[in-house]
Amino acid sequence: MSITAQQLLQILPNAGQVAGVFVPVLRTAMVRYQIVGSKRIAAFIAQIGHESGQLTRLVENLNYSAEALQRNWPSRFSAELASSVARNPEQIANIAYGNRMGNAAPGDGWKYRGRGLIQITGKNNYRACGEALGLDLIAQPELLEKPRHACMSAAWFWATNGLNTFADAGKFDVITKRINGGQTGAADRQALYGLALKVLA
Repeated sequence: MSITAQQLLQILPNAGQVAGVFVPVLRTAMVRYQIVGSKRIAAFIAQIGHESGQLTRLVENLNYSAEALQRNWPSRFSAELASSVARNPEQIANIAYGNRMGNAAPGDGWKYRGRGLIQITGKNNYRACGEALGLDLIAQPELLEKPRHACMSAAWFWATNGLNTFADAGKFDVITKRINGGQTGAADRQALYGLALKVLA
């Protein structure tokens, strides 16, 4: 079983015209990484739908308020620091992601911020993903903003983290934790998942 453009739009109506662009590349990516059958496809589409604002965002939006910075990264942003960098995405990325996930050089946090349908983040992840897909993502991280690579990187992340197994078992909250590190956006993810299961049934 695969997914049609009509089904994708029923699940992710905000995708609009880009749905037609994504369907063929999503199908290729899902087949390559064994995201087959209604349970796996429903879980995958729900998660990428949430992560990408229904296929409308392929690069992380880091335009945070001071309050959101302290909520999302309490150990990285004191009240004073959060106030001084609020609404400055590049500075935020360099503080939030600097000196971790393989980001060592100044500016790496911004350069290797989240991209793709499941936000690949950090130099180490860009390197591993690039090796798997045969792309030089260290030199050209923006390649993950192209629909084909955005889909393939998401499917690669999914398979690398063993998410098909959790999809088969219906452990959707475990999948969310693996992708998000917590349960941010859980209600929206769950709603998309319920809808996807219905549409693909």
